[in-house]
Amino acid sequence: MNATEMLTAISIPLGFFAMVFGLVYLKSRENMAMIERGMNPKEFANRPAPYRNLKNGLLLLGAGIGLALAYFITQYVLHDEENPALWFAFIGIGGGLGLISSYRIEKRELLDKTQQDI
Repeated sequence: MNATEMLTAISIPLGFFAMVFGLVYLKSRENMAMIERGMNPKEFANRPAPYRNLKNGLLLLGAGIGLALAYFITQYVLHDEENPALWFAFIGIGGGLGLISSYRIEKRELLDKTQQDI
């Protein structure tokens, strides 16, 4: 076992432990801050997120369209040249467009609700 493999074998579990410890520590600090302000942390943990499914759906739809577009470009335009950067770029672009469309839909719904309240 050379030095690189030994370093990898030590750093991956150590990094995972540090990540889990950090998440638990930050969550407990957030809960303590909420208690100090007189809030109940359990109420905020289960609050509804009405647009979560829309956001996830549009993100996955955009990523799927990006994958399909990357496939067609690789097969028919570049004639089977392997270019993994193209695949990742189109996944990112498609996912980003999905999130932007989710934001616009949520903003439009919020503006419609505020105009109905007036």
